[in-house]
Amino acid sequence: MTISKTLTLYSTSHCHLCDDAVAILKKLAINPYTIVEISESEPLLLCYGTKIPVLRREDNGSELNWPFNAQDIVLFLDN
Repeated sequence: MTISKTLTLYSTSHCHLCDDAVAILKKLAINPYTIVEISESEPLLLCYGTKIPVLRREDNGSELNWPFNAQDIVLFLDN
């Protein structure tokens, strides 16, 4: 599903929950989205280090924190 909203997925390497989040986005065919590696930024690591994965809508700043599933993402994008 091509979306008009800009999405960011805050993530880090070797995070199985982050891998699960990416799999859900792929299953929904959500495109485009950007993956941001939080370990490369101290402020991001402090903000998201215990919450990842986090999906953020850049149009309104709302965030969907883990745990989430496909239905949660669809609802998140519809609001």
